[in-house]
Amino acid sequence: MNIAIWIFQGILAAMFGMAGVMKSTQSKEKLAPQVPWVKDFSLGVVKLIGVSELLGALGLVLPWAMGIVPVLTPIAAASLALVMVLAAIYHFTKAEYKEIGFNVVLGGLAVAVAYFRFTGV
Repeated sequence: MNIAIWIFQGILAAMFGMAGVMKSTQSKEKLAPQVPWVKDFSLGVVKLIGVSELLGALGLVLPWAMGIVPVLTPIAAASLALVMVLAAIYHFTKAEYKEIGFNVVLGGLAVAVAYFRFTGV
């Protein structure tokens, strides 16, 4: 089971890390073709989301791997699951239903990591 959770952590870290770097370093104009929702938010909010995703990606792997405050790993996973819930709510209000599926998959993986790392399985 530990190997499966590490795989989940790696997938999530890669996804959120790439998304976080993209959102925190690029302009809204450059992001808009790939991430249309940025038009509805200020640049500061987009950057905040990007930095949060990047920190969450780091938190998914580093604390557990290094054994330094490993409780931060399930906290990061739970926090990213919350980000996915909020993203799904946003997409629901915009009737962007296919995007919700992506949020559900990533959120579900994050919940699994949080649960199994909190319980020590």
